[in-house]
Amino acid sequence: MRIRRNDQVIVISGKEKGKTGKVLSVLLEENRAVVEKLNMVKRHQRPTAKMKQGGIVEKELSIHLSNLLLYCSRCSKGVRVRIKTDDKGGKTRRCARCQEAFAA
Repeated sequence: MRIRRNDQVIVISGKEKGKTGKVLSVLLEENRAVVEKLNMVKRHQRPTAKMKQGGIVEKELSIHLSNLLLYCSRCSKGVRVRIKTDDKGGKTRRCARCQEAFAA
């Protein structure tokens, strides 16, 4: 998987196009990711023991992985990723443009 939790991503299509955010979680089975403060929707919440007063709650919905690109801080844009293996057999994700390594 090229996109992981805590990665900085940019949305390349859809209603949130051009916005960036941090990945909160990745849903592998559905090929989707939840990005912080993007794709917000309002849901009606019934009162529960945890939330005494019900109401309208805003939360993030998932975005398909094909609509996301990793954001390279050095290039200042969304980039594709190349996976390089080092001498010891470890793998690192690198920017396809500037070869900057992304945090593992």
